[in-house]
Amino acid sequence: MRHAEVALRSMGQPNSVAGEFDFWNDRYEGRRLFSELFGTFLLVLVAVGGGVVNARFGGSVILTSAQVVAPALMVAAIILFMRTVPGAHLNPAVTLAFATRGDFPWKRVPAYLVTQFVGAALATLLLCVLLGKQGDAGLTLPGSGISTVTAMLWELVLTTGLVSVILGSASGAQQVGPSAAIAVGSYIALAGLWGAAVSGASMNPARSFGPALVRGDWTSWWAYLAGPIAGGLIAVGIAYILRGRGGGRSGEKAAQGVLPGSAAARSPENT
Repeated sequence: MRHAEVALRSMGQPNSVAGEFDFWNDRYEGRRLFSELFGTFLLVLVAVGGGVVNARFGGSVILTSAQVVAPALMVAAIILFMRTVPGAHLNPAVTLAFATRGDFPWKRVPAYLVTQFVGAALATLLLCVLLGKQGDAGLTLPGSGISTVTAMLWELVLTTGLVSVILGSASGAQQVGPSAAIAVGSYIALAGLWGAAVSGASMNPARSFGPALVRGDWTSWWAYLAGPIAGGLIAVGIAYILRGRGGGRSGEKAAQGVLPGSAAARSPENT
């Protein structure tokens, strides 16, 4: 009966076609945005929390390597448990890259960006309420002797690699599965291990925005906005050279998700 219902609803079309426009259905908007807010909240809670907890308990409780690997593990976990609900962007640079490539509708971009920034601010606010403000812990700042311009260029390079990995995974419809979780998480960990000392290896304007807003310290913040966004756009150009134009079904599925309860999610192909 269930399969017959799907066949009648799709009127003989493939189930992927029947659910092709589910993402444009505004009835799912609240679910998408809540998922993006919650995912970004968890990511920033770990990314900022490592430095704050370390500072609160003497500065040597959490190793530097652990502080940069922890966000990578959280991103991998979020990709796995969020699955196809919002696309799990968690990063304004990723959202803008998906939209520029044609895999994500521009009409959804403003709400996604606002949600990501709000999630980051809420995570930082919670840390400050629970543990207090611990100097500049949690802020992304240029390393000792590193200029703001150098930090911006460093963030540009790191984010170019990150978004290239994400777009590459998405081109094979892997952004919603374990392969993408491993690929994206691994890149974030590796980039942090060798890049954190120079710029903090933020690669995410929302991650840098939360602490800056809550702490009221905007030192060098423009570098963590301009660098990742520019890096994401460069990655879009690289993706075009490697794989041609975006907008294919695999990339759209990865960027937009297939919401539980939608036609595509109810199809036998996804059960």
